[in-house]
Amino acid sequence: MTPDWLQERPDGVVIALFVQPRASRTEIVGEQDGALKIRLTSPPVDGAANKLCCEFIAKRCGVAKRAVTLLSGETSRHKRLLVDGVTAGAVLAALSPPG
Repeated sequence: MTPDWLQERPDGVVIALFVQPRASRTEIVGEQDGALKIRLTSPPVDGAANKLCCEFIAKRCGVAKRAVTLLSGETSRHKRLLVDGVTAGAVLAALSPPG
């Protein structure tokens, strides 16, 4: 079964995230309110957290940085990312929260 935070589309996969900036390390924490919770080391200033978020997801999913696009949530902790050219199964395997 696909979790609430993952939605497959013809062009890729949409991931719903809840982001916690200024953490001690960048990591996937778990699920919160139907979103995948991620801690990021960068502050939410000048798009730094958004950039790190996209780079982290790209690295975990094994895709190029340009394949990850921020769809919504530029100034919010709740974000939606599109990962181009991947399946929900591949993203689920790469991003499944610990435990």
